[in-house]
Amino acid sequence: MAATPDESRTGPPTPPDGGVFSAPTQVMDAGDVSRALRRMAHEITERNHGVERVVLVGLVTGGVVLAEELAARLAEIEPAAPPVGRLDVSFYRDDIALRRVMPHAVTDIPVELTGRVVVLVDDVLFTGRTVRAALDALNDHGRPKAVQLAVLVDRGHRELPIRPDFVGKNLPTSREEDVRAGLDGVQLRRRTTGVAGDRGAVTGSEAR
Repeated sequence: MAATPDESRTGPPTPPDGGVFSAPTQVMDAGDVSRALRRMAHEITERNHGVERVVLVGLVTGGVVLAEELAARLAEIEPAAPPVGRLDVSFYRDDIALRRVMPHAVTDIPVELTGRVVVLVDDVLFTGRTVRAALDALNDHGRPKAVQLAVLVDRGHRELPIRPDFVGKNLPTSREEDVRAGLDGVQLRRRTTGVAGDRGAVTGSEAR
């Protein structure tokens, strides 16, 4: 996985609300992720009887590369890969005042969504608030026949009644742990000092 700004410095990375993270534990390696995505691709095509009307939409940022990889896997088992889009939900979140907005993030939906099955793709599912925002954002791009959710990691701690349809790995965590997920693997880090806030150590795309 690419180093974050904290990881590129000397010493352990710092959680946003104090303390430090322990050394990461490798939960999945690149081979595990590859096998999980292959299984999820088969589940998507089985659920939808093919992918003729399916559109994959990756959530910025972590879900975009996973959506592209899922499309490549689907192309191996279907006549053609489904279209792939990207969706930035920053301005649809209910906690927008508490988060940084990425000005470079761009939504790109290559096809009309009305009447299609949209598979939202993300790296880590946590509280469910990013997915709720994504559902609101999709309303600006048509009326899908159905919306499904595919995530590489489900770490629990839902705050909204949202459940994924396709999961690479269910990973029990505490709120004091940080999950990083990508094509090169999944890592889990735990806060070793400091006092966690109400939401615990939540950074990056798993603050969802």
